[in-house]
Amino acid sequence: MAPVLTSLTPSSGPGAAFTSVVIAGSGFSNVGPLTVRFGTKATTFTIDSDTQITAISPTGTGTVNVTVTVELDGTSNALPYTYV
Repeated sequence: MAPVLTSLTPSSGPGAAFTSVVIAGSGFSNVGPLTVRFGTKATTFTIDSDTQITAISPTGTGTVNVTVTVELDGTSNALPYTYV
């Protein structure tokens, strides 16, 4: 089953700087390789628990969709992140 995202904290940040973003949801641990994307850009992250990931937002502009993909289970729902 694909991960489920419920919130991003914060849901916005500066476009030129890297921001630590907590992704809340479920299905993050013991599922195999994960990829976190802000729009089309994959980024670095730490799996804190089955319900939380801490990711670093890449540089960007506008509003992008944040998703988590599990190699064998598919891609989560998308949540918006806005660069200000």
